[in-house]
Amino acid sequence: MSSSSSVLVSLTGLRKTVRTPRGPLEILQGVDFQARSGQVTALLGPNGAGKTTTLTIAQGLDRPDVGSVRLLGEDPWHGGPALRSQVGVMLQDGGLPPSASPARLLRHVASLYRTPADMDALTSRLGIDEFAGRDIRRLSGGQKQRVALAAALAGRPRIVFLDEPSAGLDPISRQLVFDLILELKHSGLAVVLTTHLLDDAERLADHVVLMRNGTVERAGTVAQLTDRSTPAPVHFTTPHPLDSTAMTAFPDGLDLVPEPPSGGPATGSAPPQGCTFRIEGITTPDDWSDLASWWRDHRIMPTDVRLLHRSLEDVFLEVAP
Repeated sequence: MSSSSSVLVSLTGLRKTVRTPRGPLEILQGVDFQARSGQVTALLGPNGAGKTTTLTIAQGLDRPDVGSVRLLGEDPWHGGPALRSQVGVMLQDGGLPPSASPARLLRHVASLYRTPADMDALTSRLGIDEFAGRDIRRLSGGQKQRVALAAALAGRPRIVFLDEPSAGLDPISRQLVFDLILELKHSGLAVVLTTHLLDDAERLADHVVLMRNGTVERAGTVAQLTDRSTPAPVHFTTPHPLDSTAMTAFPDGLDLVPEPPSGGPATGSAPPQGCTFRIEGITTPDDWSDLASWWRDHRIMPTDVRLLHRSLEDVFLEVAP
């Protein structure tokens, strides 16, 4: 964390109850949440965790029953144009007028600000030029996402809230958006995003807030949440099963565990074809040397070798119901 970073969003003890046909439902139960300048903060959680309500309150579009909210040092519920001009919001459904073109819409949005961003440069950067004259109703979901992101940045905000910014994007557009988010971070903005794509959060976030049932279950850096201070287990794959002689001669001090055929590493990717094993206990260069000698002595040629740290997805699945 940079010593110069400052808290731009601070929520303390938020509680919110709504009426339902079955009676009152407390959807926030004491939420504490902060976002700092020059950082990307990811708010994660299963559906119904309270993420949307938390961000709606942080933006000043709703107010809590109990708790304190500060956005750039002010209560956003009572904030005026001077505060709102410093905040950019990108909604997942875009909130875009279907009959307008991106060019017309973005020109209009920029005209609402005293010192707008360079919209020509921004639309070019996000590849919006390719469809700038088409009606928004005719755009793909990913194209609408890019237009919504450009609109959120039109006023040169100090903080930007992004709801599922990479949803529906193809790999090239996704990388464009990632690069822009990192540039915003490095320029000193506070970026607050929600996403269901945990790889995105792991890649982008400086700070992660993991919610469930209206509470913050865990919060910290990706490294803190995934506990990467200890050596990761080694996974390797062979084209054929190991014979009993090789299994018996496995180095002392290390543990060799066959992985289920349908298992594989918890990365969301398909497991390699063949027989996969997990090795626990490798902590020193000598352990690696013993493993390599074992492979050599028993003519084992792995087709895949990976160090697999505990991932943010693993943490999410521990918290999710």
